[in-house]
Amino acid sequence: MRHKFVEYIPSQIEEDTLYISIEYDVAKHKCPCGCGADIVTSLSPARWKLTYDGETVSLYPSIGNWSHECKSHYWITNDKVVWAGSITKNQMDNVRRNDKEAVEKYIESRSKSNGFINWIKSIFRYH
Repeated sequence: MRHKFVEYIPSQIEEDTLYISIEYDVAKHKCPCGCGADIVTSLSPARWKLTYDGETVSLYPSIGNWSHECKSHYWITNDKVVWAGSITKNQMDNVRRNDKEAVEKYIESRSKSNGFINWIKSIFRYH
């Protein structure tokens, strides 16, 4: 899989290409199983992390397309698709629950840190 850094993700995307918008913290690609589904991954500490080594990109954690008919599961590592084994419905539910909790914790921590930052800024404001 090749990667393309773009500002805006095009509406029509090519197979075997990972489009990455750093400005909008998102990546998008066609499911590598061939089903044709567009897969969107939001880039954030609570979702997927993007690593760029100057030549290749990797996304972590794995991508589980459990809301799609194909139910494919894989990693994108150094511009390559590395297939993962299938998982049970119970495992899918656990992953979804953990993902939801991680996002909620991230949002909570951001709002707390933003409150603290705003408080600090208010102390140093010149009137």
